[in-house]
Amino acid sequence: MDKKSLRQKAKAERQKLTLEEIEDKSLAIANQLLRMDIWDKLYYHLFLTIEEQKEINTEYMLQILAGKDKEIVISKCEFATLGMTHFLLTDNTKIKKNSYNVPEPVDGLEVPDAKIDVVFVPLLAYDKQGNRVGYGKGFYDNFLSKCKPETIKIGLSFFPPEEKIEDVSESDVKLDFCVTPEGIFEF
Repeated sequence: MDKKSLRQKAKAERQKLTLEEIEDKSLAIANQLLRMDIWDKLYYHLFLTIEEQKEINTEYMLQILAGKDKEIVISKCEFATLGMTHFLLTDNTKIKKNSYNVPEPVDGLEVPDAKIDVVFVPLLAYDKQGNRVGYGKGFYDNFLSKCKPETIKIGLSFFPPEEKIEDVSESDVKLDFCVTPEGIFEF
């Protein structure tokens, strides 16, 4: 299936989920993450949930990262450049929703791409080869292409993988893993 069709399919599937299902599946994903061998790193990039899009509730992952005393990095989208600026999440970080309802830090201590060890990647769909479909602007592909080669890229999804995304481009950055409520896919 092509990206456009997969976006429509994934958004429709998400809309069917109840808030209780989203919470249960989000907690199951967080528990799956605890089984992974990724906790010896320091800087973890996490997206903040867009509730209106029925995304995974990343609050559980925030609690795990804070409990493990990790440096948590969140981003602000730069729409003019399709880039992202990353900030350390602290007790003083002010969060505000942008025009797309994406919760973002207002400002703070900036963290360079090269410092980030693990990235939890939002997605709408992914395939058995580790390709992903996001919302289509390319923010994450731009960001991931600037990370160091050993940065671990982990997709988070409520659903199993698609067989194959047909229109993958050279600028698309593959995932290393995708975590679902039922298990972990490694690519």
